[in-house]
Amino acid sequence: MTPLVAVAVPMAAIVPILLSGRRPNLREAWSLAAALATAGAVWSMLSGTLAGEPAESVLFELAPGAAIAFRADAAGLLFAMLASGLWVVTTVYSIGYMRALEEGHQTRYYAAFALSVASALGVALAANLVTFVLFYELLTLATYPLVTHHQDAPSIRAGRKYLAYTLSAGLALIAATAWLLALDVDTTFAAGGFLGELAGRGGVLWGLFALLAAGVAVKAAVMPLHSWLPSAMVAPTPVSALLHAVAVVKAGAFGFVRVMGFVFGPALLADMGAVHVVAAFAAVTLTLGSILALGMDPLKQRLAYSTVSHLSYIVLGTAILAPAAWVGALFHMAAHGLTKITLFFCAGAIHANAHKDRVSQLDGIGWRMPWTMASFAVASLGMAGLPPFMMFASKWHLGTGAVDAGMVPILAVYVLSGVLNAAYLFPIVFRAFRAPPADGGAARAGRVDEASGLMVVPLTLTAALALVLGLAPDWAFGFLDLAREVASTVTAP
Repeated sequence: MTPLVAVAVPMAAIVPILLSGRRPNLREAWSLAAALATAGAVWSMLSGTLAGEPAESVLFELAPGAAIAFRADAAGLLFAMLASGLWVVTTVYSIGYMRALEEGHQTRYYAAFALSVASALGVALAANLVTFVLFYELLTLATYPLVTHHQDAPSIRAGRKYLAYTLSAGLALIAATAWLLALDVDTTFAAGGFLGELAGRGGVLWGLFALLAAGVAVKAAVMPLHSWLPSAMVAPTPVSALLHAVAVVKAGAFGFVRVMGFVFGPALLADMGAVHVVAAFAAVTLTLGSILALGMDPLKQRLAYSTVSHLSYIVLGTAILAPAAWVGALFHMAAHGLTKITLFFCAGAIHANAHKDRVSQLDGIGWRMPWTMASFAVASLGMAGLPPFMMFASKWHLGTGAVDAGMVPILAVYVLSGVLNAAYLFPIVFRAFRAPPADGGAARAGRVDEASGLMVVPLTLTAALALVLGLAPDWAFGFLDLAREVASTVTAP
């Protein structure tokens, strides 16, 4: 299978989804079939990538040296496997959620979802900066209808803010790409960077770095460019899951992987001193995001600020430049994706079934919705970085990388954030299972009222995977092997 096929499958699904608007079961069947086919297409490329023979595709050439081309290298395939795999469970979850709340505009919703995943895969599998920027901008446009799904005043305001931030970032990326083409630089991604020929041209390099870093920092929610993300929580919960675990924010974090490791490269970044700038912004974001999460009573807002913090785990890892830190940063993309989508799925199930959206309303909810809140508890333990969950493995590598690079203060930042993670998530679990049940004890006596199985099965599955892939990080998906491949090529002397 080729990368072009993986991108084309969800694109092709948009037409039958739109044509099936009057037949909900058929529309949902098309969505699920497309998700499964896309995941299969992406997964089929794993063996070739791990063998050092990544699949490649060229669609057409826009101009000399500017082709729309795709390549399933280790970094891109890791992101693509995460996005396509989580699309499958999110589709199942969406069916249960949208039915339970009798949401309107469902045909548009599923079509925009397919286009968003196609765009995320285009970002992941882009072989060069031109292709990356094209799909990065398409991702903004594809997700806008999802952010504004409810079409009420808060949704419209959030959508406008989303576009103001993300389109401005896109203009910075377009400007940098145009500048590189004007300099006749080949923008094909290369491990270790492709800007070596510009070494010594400090003004040009810093100008390019400012544009590229700002362009990806918005979707990575690096402070002070983060405020669009909490605002976007007005969208349906499956959209929040898409924004926070699959597509938009991961595209921003992945953008730092490309900019730091495949455009500039460690050697050039070290010579410029740019890593210190990125590390400073990421460390501040990582810490403040966790602190702000502590004060949020709306559950989705608390999870949103948690995402702001955890994206900068990845950004900071790319700035450390040590091999272990790069392994941790790449593996954290997958670990955070699985863990955070579980938390959002749980929040959506609580909203759909119990109509509760605030932490202060969750006393005793664990006795009523035990599967949901047990999964929330598992994900919370993972977010805190406790063994044997995936995020323990990613944080261990990040911390080891910081020590290897002699950046012990960065290790302290990671440890502090882990403590804060526990501080804003564990009280929710405590409320759910230790606080007196709101119904006076009936739930504790045996009355269970879970959300639809179409929601509960996906959230228990992702919670289980966050544990299984902590015990066996390379089982089925090869996430850790892919991360090690990226680290070994990017940080090679």
